[in-house]
Amino acid sequence: MALLLFCSLLLPLSVLGYEGVTTTDFPLLDEETAQPTAGIAAPEGDLAVAAKSAILLEQSTGTVLYEMDADVQMPPASITKVMTLLLVMEAIDAGKFGYDDQVSASEYACAMGGSQIWLEPGETMTVDELLKATAISSANDAAAALGEYVAGSPDAFINMMNERAAQLGMKNTHFVNPNGLDAEGHVSSARDIAIMSCELLKHPDITKYSTVWMDSLRGGATQLVNTNKLVRFYEGATGLKTGTTDGAGSCLSASATRGGLSLVAVVMGCETSNDRFASARTLLDYGFANYEMAELKLPETAPAALKVKNGTEQAVQLVYQSSGKFLVKKGSADKITQEIKLAETLTAPVEKGQKLGSCDIVLEGQRIGGYDIVAKKAVPKMDFLTGFSNLSKQLFIMK
Repeated sequence: MALLLFCSLLLPLSVLGYEGVTTTDFPLLDEETAQPTAGIAAPEGDLAVAAKSAILLEQSTGTVLYEMDADVQMPPASITKVMTLLLVMEAIDAGKFGYDDQVSASEYACAMGGSQIWLEPGETMTVDELLKATAISSANDAAAALGEYVAGSPDAFINMMNERAAQLGMKNTHFVNPNGLDAEGHVSSARDIAIMSCELLKHPDITKYSTVWMDSLRGGATQLVNTNKLVRFYEGATGLKTGTTDGAGSCLSASATRGGLSLVAVVMGCETSNDRFASARTLLDYGFANYEMAELKLPETAPAALKVKNGTEQAVQLVYQSSGKFLVKKGSADKITQEIKLAETLTAPVEKGQKLGSCDIVLEGQRIGGYDIVAKKAVPKMDFLTGFSNLSKQLFIMK
């Protein structure tokens, strides 16, 4: 009897007549590993965008909805501060310092010129106050002070900016300063700015600053007014940053969220400030009018686990690496189907995260994206010692 039980542990599941489990036994979506792979072709034709270059992205997937000369290198002006703000927010979230930390202004920071809050050498402000000044009124001195506090020196911070740009795949960007004042070799592109803008918006606290229309510092003595008019006049605006210099013209990285759809529009090289706001509005309006985030639910027939032959367990749980949302043309969400493809046979060992299949997302007969289906955990191969151990446990239970 005991020998028969031991041998049964080593048999393929098909021999045992294993029928699998229901989809309610295991979670079908793993939020921590969800990575959408959506792709939507940019529309043909031009929108009425009065800029030298422009791009429109969906924030969570980075899908390009419209672009015009988006990779041309141009001076980015104060949109540079998006990277400065990103490095500050990353440092805060990493626990390197807090919003209440006191920052002493250096002579370097106070000598920036341009838009500023007129910091005096040795004057102290909190990180929170300097973030307000940088994000709301685009203060060059505040941005420089934050950069020094993050990295220890101006040069070290500029190195950090360029290293982070490289990590994000910003191929047409090189920073020379933390605030965007015109300088030889200080360049970026609409696409790169959109990339770092999306990255900054992954830090929810930034909108506590970027959505503020008016505020003040020094007990009300210094008034702050947001340079981004869309914050006040565009429904759903979440930021993000303006930029204006003689070399760059008028630029803007504008972000907004409506009905679960979050967009970033970047325009560069506009002739006037009104042009940049009108152009960004045109891009955002186009996005919200033509696209939506579809809620994806797995079919009820989607397996929650796969049988495993010769494994220490009879099945491995599946993780469907979908975010649960998918970017589609507006009005087409109910036409989406999901086609699941899984391995026909699976033999141990199975590694955690091993790809076991995929799901194609199909709209009107055409694949518009997809995601992987992977193993929830490892399933080692059954060996003699493991089998004997399992047998012992079974005999103990029987007693």
